[in-house]
Amino acid sequence: MLRRFSGILVLSLGLLAGGETFSSEIIEVGAHKDVEHVYLGGSVVPYKEVTLSAQMPGRVEYLAGDEGDTFSAGTLLVTISDEDLLAKRKSAVAQYDQAVAALQNSQVQYNRELWSPRTENPTQMPGMGMPGIFDQMFTKKMGDSLGYGDTDVQRQADLYNSGATVNQAQSQVRSAREAINEIDAKLRDTRSIAPFNGTIIKKMVEVGDTVQPGMPLISYANMDYIRIRTEVPVRLVPYLKLGDTVKAYLDVSGMMIPAKVAQIYPLADKSKHTVTVKFDLPIGTQGVPGMYAEVSIPVKNSKPTTSIVIPRSSILKHMGSLPSVLVMNNKNEAELHVVRLGKKVEGGTSFTVLSGLKPGDRIVDHPPKNWKPGTVIK
Repeated sequence: MLRRFSGILVLSLGLLAGGETFSSEIIEVGAHKDVEHVYLGGSVVPYKEVTLSAQMPGRVEYLAGDEGDTFSAGTLLVTISDEDLLAKRKSAVAQYDQAVAALQNSQVQYNRELWSPRTENPTQMPGMGMPGIFDQMFTKKMGDSLGYGDTDVQRQADLYNSGATVNQAQSQVRSAREAINEIDAKLRDTRSIAPFNGTIIKKMVEVGDTVQPGMPLISYANMDYIRIRTEVPVRLVPYLKLGDTVKAYLDVSGMMIPAKVAQIYPLADKSKHTVTVKFDLPIGTQGVPGMYAEVSIPVKNSKPTTSIVIPRSSILKHMGSLPSVLVMNNKNEAELHVVRLGKKVEGGTSFTVLSGLKPGDRIVDHPPKNWKPGTVIK
């Protein structure tokens, strides 16, 4: 049977080893041209990740769950003790009530001055108030006509004084209300709320721990899909554009998978001379944040390189030995050649060979596991 492997003619033959026949194939390897790729290491990161930190000092009273627990947006995750703030809020509410009472009293005094000025009220004196009435009817009017005092100016001053008292009372009410709002904001800071649907990936505290402002509480992440974050040398950044698809390798999958360029940072690291790039992985990709990953960046303007590619099924791996292949000599006898493998290609089904083979060599695909020297073709 004839088949082709990377454009190479393949002949299906039978090999005898120890009296047993194996279905194997002889492949003539050749040079394979490929665009240069640069492999960069990185790490898997979640789509979104935040660290919730303490905003107020106190004691941790509540934790919603452990690592791996999932919650929806708006769920209460962490609570810090708030007894001191609650006591201060009660005091602030009492001050607010006092300020409201003072405001109401000042408004009543203002209305009294507006509709019943003190300058027109007779002085309460013995004798049924006759001296006061006499003073209002004759003395004040005579004094006004002679230039001694002005009742209109005095009334305006009394009215203005009552209005200023009302304004001061209103300011005290607003100040008391803002004091309550300030305490309410601090009370909200004692509770950490889930900002989005996600999972707790790390806890830094336990119930009963005492925390101070700025101390991290938990790491919370959106794990709907994952990304690869890697540092790309500045010289390679021009070969990447948003939306481009490259190949990536994860230890958990053991094969190359597509990765989409999702974000390219606008600034380079001054010390490393690299740019941070994030690659989106397909939804459902098996992986966890922190695991090692590699991405393959094609250098599109470089000259194609020549390499030898062999199928993975042709590689012999004995316990504790180096990878090797069976090479057919001129006598159609299989010889064991140790090879040095390069990168994976074609989704991990093939490998490039750095040394041990040359173009034109004939190798055995699907070699017998119990191969011995002297195997001949029948």
